Amino acid sequence: TPRIVHIQSKKVGVINRFIQFCIIGYVIGYAIIFKKGYQDFDNVQSVVTTKVKGIVMVNTTVHPDIQPIWDVADYIVPPQENNAFFVITNLIVTPNQSIGICPEDSTIHGSNCTVDKDCPAGTSLPVGNGVLTGKCDPDVSRCEIHAWCPVENGTTKAPKPAVLEESKKFTVFIKNNIEFPKYSVKRRNLPDNVSNDYLQSCRYDGGANSRCPIFTLQSIVEGANSGSYGEVAMEGGVIQIRIKWNCNLDLSVDKCLPEYSFRRLDSSTYKISKGYNFRYSRNFKDANGTEFRTLYKAYGIKFVISVSGQARKFAPVPFFTNVGSGLALLSIATIICDIVVLYILKARALYKEKKYLQVVGDDAYKVLD
Repeated sequence: TPRIVHIQSKKVGVINRFIQFCIIGYVIGYAIIFKKGYQDFDNVQSVVTTKVKGIVMVNTTVHPDIQPIWDVADYIVPPQENNAFFVITNLIVTPNQSIGICPEDSTIHGSNCTVDKDCPAGTSLPVGNGVLTGKCDPDVSRCEIHAWCPVENGTTKAPKPAVLEESKKFTVFIKNNIEFPKYSVKRRNLPDNVSNDYLQSCRYDGGANSRCPIFTLQSIVEGANSGSYGEVAMEGGVIQIRIKWNCNLDLSVDKCLPEYSFRRLDSSTYKISKGYNFRYSRNFKDANGTEFRTLYKAYGIKFVISVSGQARKFAPVPFFTNVGSGLALLSIATIICDIVVLYILKARALYKEKKYLQVVGDDAYKVLD
């Protein structure tokens, strides 16, 4: 049965009070105040839409195969994505392709040949541009293919500087609507008390205009510490736009505001498959009805938008749960003090004698001598 012993000792008293002070400090300072243990939480639910604007003119003297004017219908491919958008910044163009027979590109592994049997008909090479005809072109020693001809030249490097480097001046309007269902609170990143004139002129700068939902692409890329916009525009990249909503609903709902940050998800130090690019085409027919296409290898920046956050508000259940846990933790002080007085202090034999009382009942087993 438990036995209570009141020990009058300065050492034990100091240890006991110190441990109790640490536990109380942890419960009040960390669990309740710092970790908001007096509040309940709800995770954000969000939807994001974007609208990019801007026009750039290409120097057709340097790039004669590229159309001179590019607007949002040209450089945003595809036009809409979920929580993301892609902006073309650089191009390699293969104009006037038509379906026919031509040699495979020299950079495709297995395209070189000496005799026809090196090009089995009806098959295609890995990452090849067409289907093998079974013929070896003796002029270039490469297999012939059924494909859109002439094929893209795989040795062509991305233009430097980027063809659409002036896209750094483009703007993107990010509209973010969020809700905390538990508290029936809805917010958006657009200030309610502004006019259309404000949206025409404001640009996010992280300071006085931190509420403005319109960003220049250059400010996003360079805000991600990924180098200059021109460097990223050369071969493309992936940039994350992070919107964080951390709202204390014990205060005014008007103080529930978003925070923006940016980071690059890929790396410019990769040795192979660096940047971001894909191919697409624009098809057309000539006066004779022959179908042609212009093939674009488009380099660009993919912007991925992620929204996170929590709303918190006072609730009695988590508050009293943390208080109750703190009171239970105070018993640790007694346990540690028991260990100290029974096994560490010099007078441990005396304390053991006072703490434990041996009582031998009439029916106890007797040890035989």
